Amino acid sequence: MEEDYYQVLGVGKNASADEIKKAYRKIAFDHHPDRNPGNKEAEQRFKKAAEAYDVLSDPDKKKRYDQYGIEGLRGTGAREYSNFEDIFDAFGDIFGGGSIFEDFFGTGKGQKRGGRRGASLKCDIEIDFKEVAAGAEKKLELMRKEACETCRGTGAREGTSPVSCTYCRGRGEVQQSQGFFTLRTACPKCRGNGKIIESPCGKCGGTGRCPKRSTITIQIPAGVEDGTRLRLSGQGEPGENGAAPGDLYCDIHVKPHPIFKRQGDDVFCEVPITFAQAALGCTIDVPTLRGNVIQIKIPKGTQNNEIVPIRGEGFPNVHGYGRGDLKIQVIVEVPAKLNARQEELLREFAELEKKNVSSRQKKFFEKMKTFFE
Repeated sequence: MEEDYYQVLGVGKNASADEIKKAYRKIAFDHHPDRNPGNKEAEQRFKKAAEAYDVLSDPDKKKRYDQYGIEGLRGTGAREYSNFEDIFDAFGDIFGGGSIFEDFFGTGKGQKRGGRRGASLKCDIEIDFKEVAAGAEKKLELMRKEACETCRGTGAREGTSPVSCTYCRGRGEVQQSQGFFTLRTACPKCRGNGKIIESPCGKCGGTGRCPKRSTITIQIPAGVEDGTRLRLSGQGEPGENGAAPGDLYCDIHVKPHPIFKRQGDDVFCEVPITFAQAALGCTIDVPTLRGNVIQIKIPKGTQNNEIVPIRGEGFPNVHGYGRGDLKIQVIVEVPAKLNARQEELLREFAELEKKNVSSRQKKFFEKMKTFFE
């Protein structure tokens, strides 16, 4: 069962943006992993608070969450945070430039002791409407910084090695005690790396990384919605001194289809039929997402814009909860031109209608008569 985000932050549904931010700051400070080493419960509380703040601090996400709950957040970019670096990347700035995370705990904005986490990357992927039905595999070429082949990522010139920083003694951080708190900050000399490169590599300039074109394969899940952001963990740029790589964020763009339109997991298709077909009933051919054509029966007396559902022929739910339906929307076409015989038959039909007024027409005329009395 999903937790209520308002309960997670301890605020009411009418809480202001400042109250939501204040509640999150307090929980993040109290349950930060550096203040609660080895405490798994505190770690989960820290992550869950970040998820709640991600939704409740965004007016659009908050509105959809209030109306539809967790299911209403699909396709909005709402995130589940699996590691602390993502949280620091997303929300470090609400503490005044990351000061609480960085100054009090020595980690923030993706920084790790002994090396800074690699930069995350972003890309856009366009897929066809029909590919959403079965999912797709896409190959993506991107330019990213990878470990320098000359120095093997050390940043040091061939034949040399980085040396331990004498200022922080290789720890990458310095500590200061102030009252009850021990403040840890990145070493100003080695910038948190713990090592100094005295002879930089000529190819990478001491960074340990060089731009390189890479090809990666991305699996697009079936049922994905337009605007969804996929996160590929560890597919960003490598970190410094062996630190964790960043992530790759892929924004999915679904091309519009000339026939089908999507609403949730359902697919709508407008199919034109004649007045005679609507009145007498008929069997018509309709296309499906699978690329084939199936026959459906149109009942007698079908009205314009009436929906005929075909169960299970919509999109698969991206979370695995079955499939939507294909909904055929009948469009009854009125002929713009008639030949003499057609006009004769319709006039004869109209004369018959005068003698056999439908119950719906009769009720309308009775109401209209009452209105003008």
